[in-house]
Amino acid sequence: MPHRRDAIPPRPAQPQARGQWPQARHYAALDLGTNNCRLLIVRPQGAGFTVVDAFSRIVRLGEGLAASGRLSDAAIERTVAALKICSEKLRRRNVALSRAVATEACRRASNGADFIARAYAETGIHLDIISAEEEARLAVLGCHALIEPGEGPALVFDIGGGSTELVLVDTRGPAPVVLDWHSAPWGVVSLTESTGHGEGPDGRAASYARMREVVAESFAAFARRLPRGIERPRLLGTSGTVTTLASVHLGLSHYDRAAVDGLIVPAASMRRISSDLAAMDLAERSALPCIGTERADLVVAGCAILETILDLWPAERLGVADRGIREGILRRLIENGA
Repeated sequence: MPHRRDAIPPRPAQPQARGQWPQARHYAALDLGTNNCRLLIVRPQGAGFTVVDAFSRIVRLGEGLAASGRLSDAAIERTVAALKICSEKLRRRNVALSRAVATEACRRASNGADFIARAYAETGIHLDIISAEEEARLAVLGCHALIEPGEGPALVFDIGGGSTELVLVDTRGPAPVVLDWHSAPWGVVSLTESTGHGEGPDGRAASYARMREVVAESFAAFARRLPRGIERPRLLGTSGTVTTLASVHLGLSHYDRAAVDGLIVPAASMRRISSDLAAMDLAERSALPCIGTERADLVVAGCAILETILDLWPAERLGVADRGIREGILRRLIENGA
């Protein structure tokens, strides 16, 4: 039977200094990744916050980036259209404090700065292109409350569209302390575009093995730095890959954040689901609830990355978080008032 951990709410908002945003009732965080555009608007309440509005759309901003080194015109159009919806939500909710960040696709693209300028001109949203280190730290800040209690450091990971962040954290204090971190240039979009999909059972198996090999090579230096001999390794994942696989594990007919966020899943189950999905053809994956046509072509790469992480950090159980960068941004905004 699956287990859950109760979510620990963010710390209370600190009092605002005189003259600083006295009407700042709503806070917003926007995370523009290689694959998704996600917005969260909240209002502080008690020791946490209440979600006022949210938006999520698969925009595939990094589609074709691995081959061209540029954001394509079609990807930019899709993303700007999504940002216009976000801009309208921010205006309608009268958000006073917000931050919008862009990650790997904009870091790598030769026209990333041009895209940022166009997005601001057409939507009024200024996107900060953050470093891989800040991306990793924000993800941990947003989801660390779901790390299982235990001894020794824990590993938190975020499988994105264009990169994967691995963060080793010390959980002994009131807030997590980052001990080490690593960013690999492989996410579900970049890995899929670089390795492709084989045809037929043998071809699919060969492609999956190649994905695993490529990811393992990119993790090798970090793997050598990891501590060994931990009695019960703790692992927490925040990404569309782990939430999607958790939904498959639960047999959900449609995605349910309340059922997935905070779930604890046996690692063996996630491995089994990963290998099953890798063996399916595109049509078979598309027919599965919570995967569908939008995720069917990318989920196999996510499975390959996840299995490689499980090789790296052999935990028996995997914590699942449907929270991360946006929640990390919001914690900073609410606690610092800026």
